[in-house]
Parts: sequence; C-alpha cells; structure tokens
Amino acid sequence: MSSDKHPKPTVLCLSGLDPTGGAGIQADIETLAFLGCHCLPVVTSLTVQNTANVLSTAPVSAALLDSQLITLQQDVRIDAVKIGLIDTLDVLVVIEKFLNGLRKTQPDILLIADPVLKAGGGFAFSTEGLIIEYRQRIIPLCNVITPNTEELALLCPQAGSPEDAARFLCSSGCKHVLLTGTHANTSDVVNRLYGLRAGSDTPEIDWRIASWSWPRLPGSFHGSGCTMASALAGNLAKGLDMPEAAFAAQQFTWQSLQHAHKPGNGQFLPNRGMHQKN
Repeated sequence: MSSDKHPKPTVLCLSGLDPTGGAGIQADIETLAFLGCHCLPVVTSLTVQNTANVLSTAPVSAALLDSQLITLQQDVRIDAVKIGLIDTLDVLVVIEKFLNGLRKTQPDILLIADPVLKAGGGFAFSTEGLIIEYRQRIIPLCNVITPNTEELALLCPQAGSPEDAARFLCSSGCKHVLLTGTHANTSDVVNRLYGLRAGSDTPEIDWRIASWSWPRLPGSFHGSGCTMASALAGNLAKGLDMPEAAFAAQQFTWQSLQHAHKPGNGQFLPNRGMHQKN
C-alpha cells in the first residue's frame, strides 16, 4: 500500500475528558475530524461532571503526560497544538516545557489556547495562583487565545475594560486574542479579534482586527468554547490566516449550537458537523 502523499494537518489536543461528550477532548476529536484534520488526543485531566456542572477533577500524572508528549513528538509532525483544561501546576509546567521545546524545533508551530477556568455551571477549575502561572507561562507562547468575557476578567482582573485586557495579553507575547461574547449581556453574541494586522508595527493603534455579530440562540450550551477553539486550531493548521480561521471557527460553532441536542437535564450539547458542509 502506498503512503499518503497528502497527509492531513495534525493537531495535538491537550484537554480534559468530559464524560458527557459535550466539551473537552471529544469536542476536539469531533471538530477536527469534520474539518479534515487528524487529532492527537492527550488527556490532561479526568472530570466528574454532567450536563449541568462539573463536580470534581483529577489531573493526570505529570510524568505520564510528559512521556506521552515526548513519544508523540519523536514520531509525528505536529502542525498545531490546542490547549484546553489545565488544572494543576505540575501539568502546566510539563506543557510549558513541551511548548518551548516544540518552538525550538518548529518555530512556525501554531499554538492555540482555550483558557478553561470556569465551568458553565459555576465550578472553578483554577485557583488564583494557577491563573497567574497560566498567564505568565502559557499565554506568551500562543498565537491566539480564546477566552470568554468572564475568563478574560479572571486573567486580567486589574484591566479597566476588555480592550485593555486584550491589549495587555498581546503585549505579553500572545499574538492574538479572540474574545467571545457568549457570557455578555447583549442581544447578539459579539466576538472580537484583537492583535496586530499582518505587517503592522503600531500596536498601540492597530489592536483590533475584526469583530463579528451572531444571533444569540435560546438556551444554555456546554462545550461551545472547546468547539470554537478546536475549529480555530484546525482551520489555522489548514493554512487559513487568522481572521479567516476565526470566522470559519465561529460559523462552525454557531451551526453546531443551532442544531444542538439535550441528552441530559442540564445544558444543550453542540451537534458538531451535523447539517454542515465542509
């Protein structure tokens, strides 16, 4: 059998395991498969949760995670990394070390982080100390992070506005912030992309690239952030530029939510890939 001369883009996903299948590593796998990418799924934490809220988490062994990442890197070319739930400092340190090493061998590697800090039902995944470490160690390495308004406020509690917070994170080394407005009290969901336009050298002026408005759907959803971050990673790995990838990721996510289903008594779950054309 001949080898594949046109391999799929490969995205390493570092995410928690959500037993409901709405968020976490299953969201990554389903989204990337639909987009024509190959997911390398690495679980960072096991969770006890239902469709209403998270009850507890159990982070994986840092040594096991380190071994998994080293073994994968020695065998597979990684086009992008999507970072999800990190709920312990030991795991964060392993991921930071791995990302720094990856940058040395692949300077063009795409790093996408979804700062999973709080569940929709209110469960807090991160302590204040871990959030500070995340902001200092992980965010500066990333091409883009995808917080919602509540997560952005937790990352930058001293910022006077979302724009100030986004500008601060971009100035720390992160190239882009895609801020989602799902938690804002607005009639439509407004998502904004912050960062420098290609070729720009005036960050104090050119800090907002684009914004998009989407009709707010009725109901509450579980896994929308994971879905969008995975779609963003997949589209970037396929070669789209940042604004194009951001729009395509939002479109995929909105359609997944539009056709969401409710298997439990809590939130709706995205119906990823259904009723959509790739």
